[in-house]
Amino acid sequence: MIKPSEFISELDQFIDFYTGVPDSLLKDFCALLSDSKSDHQHIIAANEGNSVALAAGHYLGTGKPSLVYMQNSGLGNTVNPLVSLTDRDVYRIPLLLLVGWRGEPGKKDEPQHVKQGKITTSLLECLGIDYAVIDENSDIKGVLLKARSYLDQELPFAIVVKKGCFEPYQLQHKKADLSDFSREEALDVILEHTDDSGFFVSTTGTISRELFELRGKREQGHNRDFLIVGSMGHTSQIAAGVALSRKEKRVYCVDGDGSVLMHMGSLAVNASVSPDNLVHFVLNNGAHDSVGGQPTVASDLSLDKIASSCGYKNCFSCSNPGELKKALQEVAENKVLSLIEVRVKKGSRKDLGRPTVSPVECKKAFMAELDRN
Repeated sequence: MIKPSEFISELDQFIDFYTGVPDSLLKDFCALLSDSKSDHQHIIAANEGNSVALAAGHYLGTGKPSLVYMQNSGLGNTVNPLVSLTDRDVYRIPLLLLVGWRGEPGKKDEPQHVKQGKITTSLLECLGIDYAVIDENSDIKGVLLKARSYLDQELPFAIVVKKGCFEPYQLQHKKADLSDFSREEALDVILEHTDDSGFFVSTTGTISRELFELRGKREQGHNRDFLIVGSMGHTSQIAAGVALSRKEKRVYCVDGDGSVLMHMGSLAVNASVSPDNLVHFVLNNGAHDSVGGQPTVASDLSLDKIASSCGYKNCFSCSNPGELKKALQEVAENKVLSLIEVRVKKGSRKDLGRPTVSPVECKKAFMAELDRN
C-alpha cells in the first residue's frame, strides 16, 4: 500500500496548493493533508467545480499547478470549469486531478456509484484528459513523473485511485464537537415530533442510513421516505420539487451541512418559491462524516441566519433535545417555509447498516404512498 506521507512528499516537489472534496477512497490522503498543510495550502471546497476554480486562481497568481482531489461522482461538478476554463482550447491552465474510483467495474459497490464507475475513464477521455490508474502496488514516482510532464506543457492530468490504495492514516486535528447531541438522537426526536402523515426526503450518506434503521426500530414503514443515494447537494431542491407539486402534503427535508454547502444557492431558490409545506432540517456536525470526518466550514456558520437572510420564514438553531422539540412545536403551529439547524456531534454507530431496498423500490413506494393519501 502507498503511504500518504510518501505520496504527499513526492507531490510537494511540484505542487504547493491542494483543494477538493473528500472521498472515502482518498480519506487517508485527505486526512494527512488536513493535518499537515496550512489553511492557505489546502482548502476543502464546497464542491468539486469550485476546487477547479480555486486551482485556476492559484495558477494565475503563482504560475504553479495545483492538485484537485475528488470522488469520481464529483467529476460531473467539474465538467464545466474543465472545458470552459482550464481546457487547452481556452485558458490552458494545468492541474492534477486525483480521483477516487468508486463503482469500479467488477467491484461490488453501492448503487449510486455503478454508472459513474463505468464511465469514469471514458469521461476523462471525452474531456481530453490523459490519466493513469493506480493501486497499492503502483510505481508512484513513475506516475508523478508522467503527470509532471503534462503539467509542464500546461495540460491537465488525472490519477484514478483504486480502492485500498493508501495505507490507513487517522485524522489527528479534529475540531471539537458542536454538541453532545448525536445525529441519530436528533433524527429520533424529529420522527417523534413530526406529522405521521408527512413525507421525508433525506440526503445521501449516514443520514439516510440512520433514518432507515430508526424506522425499523420504531416499527414504521419506509414508504414515506425518499432516501437519496448520490446527488450530494441537491437534497433540498428534490424536497422542494415534491412540496411544490403536492402542496397538501407536509414534506420534511433532512439535509447535512456538507450537502447544504455544496449548492447553497438552493436556499435562495427555495425561499423564492417558498413552499409553506416544507420543513428543512440541517444536521450540522461540521464534518464530511461519511467519507472520513474532514471538516467543513459549517461549524463556523449560522445556517439558520443564512436561511433567514435568503427568505425562509421560520429559522431555528438547536443543540439539544429540548431546543429541538421547542422548534418542532413552533413549526407545527406555523406552517410556513422553515429551517431547523440541529448542531450535532460527529460519528455514527459502528454497526450502522444500509437500506435493504433498492433505489427504484424506494422511489416506487414513495410515489405510491404520495398518491395513496
